[in-house]
Amino acid sequence: MMALEWTSLFNPNPTVSTIDLFDGQICVVLDDVLNEPDRLVAWASSRGPFTPPSYPYPGLVADIPHPLLAAASNHFDRMLRDRLGYRRQTESLVRLSLMQQAASALRPIQWLCHRDRIAADPSRTGFAASVLYLFHDPALGGTDFYRPKQSPAETDQLIADSQRLDATSFSKRYGLTGGYMAPDNPYFEHIARVPAAWNRLIAYDGGVFHSAAVDSSTPLHADPTRGRLTLNGFYTCTRPLRS
Repeated sequence: MMALEWTSLFNPNPTVSTIDLFDGQICVVLDDVLNEPDRLVAWASSRGPFTPPSYPYPGLVADIPHPLLAAASNHFDRMLRDRLGYRRQTESLVRLSLMQQAASALRPIQWLCHRDRIAADPSRTGFAASVLYLFHDPALGGTDFYRPKQSPAETDQLIADSQRLDATSFSKRYGLTGGYMAPDNPYFEHIARVPAAWNRLIAYDGGVFHSAAVDSSTPLHADPTRGRLTLNGFYTCTRPLRS
């Protein structure tokens, strides 16, 4: 894909809908986001190998060129920033992700939902996240949203233990078994599920607990043209000025 074409990648008039989560949080859903999604998948497949990340994502990731980052950042400002309640975007990170790790190989931290990033002062700074589904098979899973059932301290301890304990010890302590997270988890209330759809993008506050809605029995492929390929965006934003 030539660099000039990145600027016209995003459809300026997608179909927009909104899902209420909790405590004023929403998930914005955009359908028909890209003008030529097949071409982006073909480019992703030909760009070179995806590699394991340094963070606990259960799959492989790949960097994108700066023109695509700029296009995604501009699209966020145009279509999503105001809807999510932010004032100004100050930083963006966008990458391709290919979930392909078998459920049996997951570590305890990967059994749970997660938050992307938490602001030290949420009244001034927010961290938005977006996921663009670049696969046709809805069985590969959309996105689930959760609210903790425990206190913040207990939830923090659960997350910390999932990072430091081995699978056997964590399972014994919390009564959980390995695999991708199911909605009936005893520690988190399942709030909403956004089904995956070809060329659909969702955006939300990255401080809300969420996870890929992947059934542990679903086969995951390492081929970007067949697997759970997504374009993931992370945007640091300022909050509206308070009067």
